[in-house]
Amino acid sequence: MRLGKYTAAALLTGLLTACASDAPGAKIVGHSAPVEPEAKIVDYRLVDCARIWDVEESKTSNPLYWLRATDCAARLSAAEARAQARQQGGDSWQGAFKEAVLMANGNVTPVERRQYMLQLDAFSRDYPAAVRPLLQLWRDNQMAQLQLSEERTRYHHLQQTSDAQLDALRQQQATLNSELKVTRRKLDTLTDIERQLSTRRSPDGSDGHSEKNDAEKGAQR
Repeated sequence: MRLGKYTAAALLTGLLTACASDAPGAKIVGHSAPVEPEAKIVDYRLVDCARIWDVEESKTSNPLYWLRATDCAARLSAAEARAQARQQGGDSWQGAFKEAVLMANGNVTPVERRQYMLQLDAFSRDYPAAVRPLLQLWRDNQMAQLQLSEERTRYHHLQQTSDAQLDALRQQQATLNSELKVTRRKLDTLTDIERQLSTRRSPDGSDGHSEKNDAEKGAQR
């Protein structure tokens, strides 16, 4: 009997120990607590425009940064945008992109736009994958503006050529009209001279005819 009691007590102790090891809060071997990611997405919409250009280049792989930079550049005057662009270094894709975004709002000429686009294209292999789609859209917009400027320039040249041709035609027409007036005056003068000559011939012709008749009558007598 005592042996049975000791055996039952030993079994009960083992069960309690097993339950205690599976209780909530017990340490689980082979599992670790979840770790929060160290990198967090910064909402650059809350960053002041005065500070946006001083953000470290290592943090500019976030496309939200460039959306904010583009928005801040559009709020600058042309002179302010150009001054800020001169402060950017063009020896990296970040610096080239900042300079291009600022210059785009500085009333640039087509030559200047083409220059900073070429500078930006020189870093095309360095663009991060997250920024590449946004940069491509921005670049397409710049190329469209460049093409529009070229079309306007071409139209302006065509308009100038057309105006010059019209002026030449007007001058030619004026010259022809002047020559026509001179020719008409000459014709009128010739017509008057001919009329005068015809008037003078008529009396002379009648006198000669009467004298001839008188001579014939005298001979008959």
